[in-house]
Amino acid sequence: MDFISRNPATGEVIARYGLMSDEELDAALDRAWHAARRWRATSLEERRAAVLRVAEILQMHREEAARLAALEMGKPIVQGRAELDKCAWACRSLADQAEAALAPVDVPTEFRRSRVVFEPLGVVLAIMPWNFPFWQVIRAAIPAMLAGNAVLVKHSPEVTGCALLLDRMMAEAGLAEVYTTIRASHQQIAALIGDARIAGVTLTGSTRAGRHVAARAGEALKKTVLELGGSDPYLVLDDADLAYAAETCAATRMINSGQSCIAAKRFIVLESVRSAFEEMLVEHMRRYQPADPLAEETMLGPLARPDLAETLAAQAAKSIEEGARVLLAGGPTGSGAYVRPIVLTDVQPGMPAFDEETFGPLAVVVPARTEEEAILLANRSTYGLGAAVFTQDLDRAERIAAQLEAGSVFINAFVRSDPRLPFGGIKSSGWGRELSVFGLREFVNIKTVVVA
Repeated sequence: MDFISRNPATGEVIARYGLMSDEELDAALDRAWHAARRWRATSLEERRAAVLRVAEILQMHREEAARLAALEMGKPIVQGRAELDKCAWACRSLADQAEAALAPVDVPTEFRRSRVVFEPLGVVLAIMPWNFPFWQVIRAAIPAMLAGNAVLVKHSPEVTGCALLLDRMMAEAGLAEVYTTIRASHQQIAALIGDARIAGVTLTGSTRAGRHVAARAGEALKKTVLELGGSDPYLVLDDADLAYAAETCAATRMINSGQSCIAAKRFIVLESVRSAFEEMLVEHMRRYQPADPLAEETMLGPLARPDLAETLAAQAAKSIEEGARVLLAGGPTGSGAYVRPIVLTDVQPGMPAFDEETFGPLAVVVPARTEEEAILLANRSTYGLGAAVFTQDLDRAERIAAQLEAGSVFINAFVRSDPRLPFGGIKSSGWGRELSVFGLREFVNIKTVVVA
């Protein structure tokens, strides 16, 4: 089985990449294991310097990387450049935070000295998705490497070109073998997770993939961080700035052509303002028209694969059958993997558009009669990644935020990942945290040292 890189705008095959043999994978893992032993012995200053070099190299390759992402998974090139800028920012930010996060902590006790130290675990296996081919890897790999671990990366087949480019950039920064890209099947990955040389596993992907990885890692007693699917609720209250809320909600729904785990998925709107909000939301969504992702003005590219477009259309159609009402008719264009925006209202629990993660330009409005009902609807989900609240009463917003079951809650803003803040979810959205001090401490041995 080959890894196939295919342009979703045209269906054209860009390149084919063969899987690595079991022997090649074993050799790559062995090199990473030996590199981890050397890397943990380096000073934190050396690791920080290497990561700062990565930031510089990412910026040097910014245009090449953004163009490749547009070709391999349809990301509008302007958004691709922004992704590379964010990667460079994360490298600099995490390098700045590493000293405080990883410094030994002295704890007062009756002993002469009691200290907590943070030591690397070894080799971390990172299993990565296609939707943010550079950012997802950077936010998983950089904290692990700053902590002294080596990283073995299995990227999504659709973006193998992006994976290999990032691999070259890491080597250019002096991180060859500390950072290694592999091409492996599901069966080979399952075997790697059980290998004694793998110390931990991080995965960003679907909830289904997370369950498989968690089961295999649990069997092998390996530490895991799982960043999985999401169905983020955005609560629009009766005192919200509706024009701002509608514009923000549309923009966040359409980030990466709607293919983001933390994109807004369910707009839960109080009945008293629903009609006005819907009118403004449709007007904003209508402005996103499918176009060539390499064009500077494009805001909506193709989805990454034709089957994703078909799945999204089926979720919308089933929801309409079950009572959802169409505010903006859209769907697959029949050309490549392009999808025109769809807006539904009267969406209720039990419909695919409410219960399932929707990946693409589908916005849904869920009516709520009261604030209490809006909170109940927001939490009536197996997911718990992000949430947002729009209201001009900040005390009210914080009270509601405390009741929302999510890893992040943003008030009067869209949910986003930020290297200064921990990122991750609860329930079927996974566990563990990436980024910030908390991400830097995920793949470490938190060791107590006591001198009597």
